Amino acid sequence: MKTVQHSKTIQSHLILPPDTNHHGSIFGGTVLAYIDEMAAITSMKHAGYNTVTASIDSVDFLSPARVGDVLELESIVVYTGRTSITVFVRVTSFRVKTGERTLTTESFVTMVAVDENGQPQPVPPIVLETDEEKALHEQVKLRRELHAKHKKK
Repeated sequence: MKTVQHSKTIQSHLILPPDTNHHGSIFGGTVLAYIDEMAAITSMKHAGYNTVTASIDSVDFLSPARVGDVLELESIVVYTGRTSITVFVRVTSFRVKTGERTLTTESFVTMVAVDENGQPQPVPPIVLETDEEKALHEQVKLRRELHAKHKKK
């Protein structure tokens, strides 16, 4: 068993002009690449194995981030199955001049632990300690149940 804090990952990226579209805001695909990388790092730290992306379960783009902003990404494991790990990634933009922080994106990503032959490997269960961790875990459980019902139809 491992705690959420064991594999928590934090990264920052300065948004530069090549990262942006004609509106001066960061490309969604660039943010997705950062989210996927964060999910990989966090899940590998938890699993002790390499991991592969099984699905990006949701991505909510909530507000734009612009040239000169610093993107701050934080990711945590919020759910584990037998070989799967669901990672929650929160992206915040930070305006250096004003100190303002704005939530820009939230995402759930499911990763699968694999050995050197690409075979799925068991992962340790997650230990949830805070109310936020427990709420995110419950959200993933509900998403998984809805997905399973949808698959049966």
